[in-house]
Amino acid sequence: MTRLLIIEDEPRLASFVSRALQSEGYGVDVADDGRSGLTMALSGAYAVVILDLALPSLSGEAVLQELLAKRSTQQVLILSARSDVNDRVRFLELGAADFVVKPFVLSELIARVGARVREVGAALERADDAGIRVDSDARSVDAGNGPVRLTEREYRLVRHLKEHSGKPVSRQELLADVWGMWLDPGTNVVEVTIGRIRQKLGPEIIETVRGVGYRIPA
Repeated sequence: MTRLLIIEDEPRLASFVSRALQSEGYGVDVADDGRSGLTMALSGAYAVVILDLALPSLSGEAVLQELLAKRSTQQVLILSARSDVNDRVRFLELGAADFVVKPFVLSELIARVGARVREVGAALERADDAGIRVDSDARSVDAGNGPVRLTEREYRLVRHLKEHSGKPVSRQELLADVWGMWLDPGTNVVEVTIGRIRQKLGPEIIETVRGVGYRIPA
C-alpha cells in the first residue's frame, strides 16, 4: 500500500483529508506538529508528505528544509493558506514538489497527490531498467535470480540507490535517508548493511565508488 504522511495541526482538516485519501486506497499517517512530523517523515517510507506551513514546535518551512536536506528525493506537497504567488514560488524553489492553497477543492488535492505518487512510481520503474526489481509490499528485491526478502533497512537502502541508478550516492546521504542520521562519521552501519545485501543478492549488486559512495549500475 502506498503510504502518505499529513503534517497538519488542525485536527478536523487533517481528519477530513486523511479519510478522503484513505478512500482512494492510500495508507495515511498524521502528525499534528512540525517536530514529530519531521521525525515520522525521516523514519518512514512515504511516497508523499502533505505539509502545512503554520505548525507548532517547528515551522513547515523548517520541516521542508531539514527533510529535503536529509532525503532529497522526497515528494512534499505544501498545503497552506498562504496565497501570495511569491510564497508559492519560493517554496517550490526550496524543493517542494507542489503547492496547494487553502481553501482547496478536494478533488484537485487528490489529483495532485496522485500525480506525485505516479512520479515516485515512474522513478522506480526507470530504476527497474537497471535489471533490479523491487517489490515494495513484500520488501523483496529480484536481481535476476528470483525475489529475496530484505530487512526494512536493507530494502530502503536498495530503493534509495535504485532511485539514483548509475549515480554514486554518498554515505552521508544513505545515513540520512535510511537511518535518519546526518554526518555521523563514526558509524560503519552503511558498510555492514551493504555487506549483508551483497551476501543476499550478489557482490555485483552494489558498486563501491572510492572516495564518493555507492551506486547500483545503470
